[in-house]
Amino acid sequence: MPLQKLAFKPGINKEGTNYSNEGGYFSCDKIRFRSGYPEKLGGWSRSTPGQFYQGVCRALVNWTDLQNNNLIGVGTHVKYYINRSIYYDVTPLAYTSSPALSSPFATVTGSRIITVTDGQYQPDVGDFVTFSGATAFNGLTAINLNSEFKVTNIISSTTYEITLPVGTVATGTGSGGGASVIGRYQISIGLPAATTGNGFGAGFWNGVNVSTTFNTTLVYTSGPNPWTLLNTSSTTINVTDTTGFPASGIIIIDDEVITYTGKTLTTFTGCVRGTNNSQASFHGFRPTAGVPEPVSVFNVLSFLGTTGWGNATTGAGVGVAQQLRLWTHENFGEDLVFAVRGGPVYYWDNNTSTFPRGVPLASDVPIVGTNQVMVSDVSRFVICMGCNEFGDNVFDPMLVRWSDQENPFVWTPLATNQSGEQRLSNGSFIMQAKKNRQEIVIWTDSALYSLQYIGPPFVWKPDLLMDNISIISPNSAIIVNNVAYWMGIDKFYSYSGRVDTLPCDLRQYIFEDINYDQRFQVVSGTNEGYNEVWWYYVSNDEVAAATQASRVPTVDKYVIYNHLEKIWYYGSLPRTFWLDSALQPFPLAAFGDENTGTLLFHENGVDDNATETTQPINAFVQTSDFDIGDGHNFGFVWRMLPDVNFNGSNQNNPSVMLTLFPRQNSGANYGNASNAGVVSSNNYAIARQYEVQQYTGQVYTRLRGRQMAFKIESTAIGTTWQLGTPRIDIRPDGRR
Repeated sequence: MPLQKLAFKPGINKEGTNYSNEGGYFSCDKIRFRSGYPEKLGGWSRSTPGQFYQGVCRALVNWTDLQNNNLIGVGTHVKYYINRSIYYDVTPLAYTSSPALSSPFATVTGSRIITVTDGQYQPDVGDFVTFSGATAFNGLTAINLNSEFKVTNIISSTTYEITLPVGTVATGTGSGGGASVIGRYQISIGLPAATTGNGFGAGFWNGVNVSTTFNTTLVYTSGPNPWTLLNTSSTTINVTDTTGFPASGIIIIDDEVITYTGKTLTTFTGCVRGTNNSQASFHGFRPTAGVPEPVSVFNVLSFLGTTGWGNATTGAGVGVAQQLRLWTHENFGEDLVFAVRGGPVYYWDNNTSTFPRGVPLASDVPIVGTNQVMVSDVSRFVICMGCNEFGDNVFDPMLVRWSDQENPFVWTPLATNQSGEQRLSNGSFIMQAKKNRQEIVIWTDSALYSLQYIGPPFVWKPDLLMDNISIISPNSAIIVNNVAYWMGIDKFYSYSGRVDTLPCDLRQYIFEDINYDQRFQVVSGTNEGYNEVWWYYVSNDEVAAATQASRVPTVDKYVIYNHLEKIWYYGSLPRTFWLDSALQPFPLAAFGDENTGTLLFHENGVDDNATETTQPINAFVQTSDFDIGDGHNFGFVWRMLPDVNFNGSNQNNPSVMLTLFPRQNSGANYGNASNAGVVSSNNYAIARQYEVQQYTGQVYTRLRGRQMAFKIESTAIGTTWQLGTPRIDIRPDGRR
């Protein structure tokens, strides 16, 4: 027989069986398709070598100021940074000691642990505090004490513990530190991932499958600490309204999960604090901030799962999910507005000499919280997606509220300005908003809206585009070339003037692989140089592995839609956020654990340079099974003629491995594979352009099967490749 070309349809298709997708590709990792042919992804390297941030990054924004400084805002679950070659901590403060603390530190000889007494403010474990004005005592210098510390343990409502660096210990026992110690407490940290409580008591008896959220707000109380709304032992919780909440159930305040057994119109009674592995915490008013903390009460029955008797799980397998920390942010000119999801809005007044901390937005009326803050392209309005109404301090997750034109500090609606508000009607909360050409696209948990500027007196007008849709997370939508793409709960969507379901050849595979408890970690991004939309997500395998290792589950998988070629591919890669900015030479991605976070330049080189040691990027793509005719005869393959190029490699004689897998029939295992290394004759470490690609011209094999699959992979440093159309010498070899 003549040589048979191995030409396959671009994209990965896992919707059917391996054999039913004959002529296509079935599995892959770290590859893309360009002009219809598969190739290895580009490499990555650290954007700021030796510089790290603390926490898991959940937000990135890039802008330049009037001095042409290139700035990157980095929001993590513990801090907020602005990067200009190095990371500057601009995390807002929650409280500053007033009056100064007197001898607040207590030490024990030979110990690194310091007990701090402060009756003015109660931090949580993991919060950060910076001291100043302290003097030396018990062997500790002023430099030892006047530093930033993380709270490691809560002793009581007035005392907590911090820990000195390794190698530093107290040489005496007793209290001290001077009479003028100032503690500056940063806003409380958030969660690096959603957490759930499992087992009896974590879920409900009848297999609840809802994610309904009702909202109310804590009521201020009087007392010696007037900013304290709720202490750690209260069993009755006073709120503005309990309408919509069941007679008994579970409420969430900040990160604390609380069960209650009864309610009145304005109270929850019989409360058990700190359930489901959460911690009983103070929830209160920060005097220096000027606005309440985000202390809305949420009643969350269950997140996307059926539990209880009659199911495969034993007891409650899903339980109650607590939201991870997410930031939103946008530049207002050279300044920055930013907010924690569900929290107040902060403002960073650009000063790249001192990099001051962000402060609460100095609005003329209170902004108690928002799900997302953004700045419009039209006339520069600051817009809160989810906010409290004018004249009311109750957070409304469906209210869109905006400042006056070109003035982020004026929010009082008057005939002389353009500030105002509109409430959306379809849904229970706003999930995400994105700016598009001449409109802002808003996703609620069940509908899609278009918000357009129409000028006074109504200023902004929302229009319902589609209801009965879904969106999986607050960062799962992206706009490319005026088209919105997003991941829903069980499928992908696009909006280009009308809402459409996006055909996906990986739909079943992806949505069975996603862990829905961690769905708020889903993040989207673009790689415009390759016409790609990326979605990163947490897989079920990652959650199982994290549980086994007692660590926090994080993003480990991705799926890509090539919107030019309309094809899909997928793989494994841990990235917690992605930003493709025209102000950067390459796309930026966030990577690292809670203590060594870093930003990576993608499509830079051909290897993994996320750490000090260069690592290879293991990439492969494998076809579905193919045969001769309809498989009446076995085929015998005795040689292959490769068709590969190695353009972009940076080593001498790069190579790939080609593998043929024979199979007797669709239900059988693959037989003995025939592997062949294809080695380039060119030295890419010296020259990068060749008129003719020179590599192994033919490889000899010996295998027999009714159907076969083909795979190309690389595992070496300095190697990249693109597959063309290889050929095999195959002949019929009987029917048995």
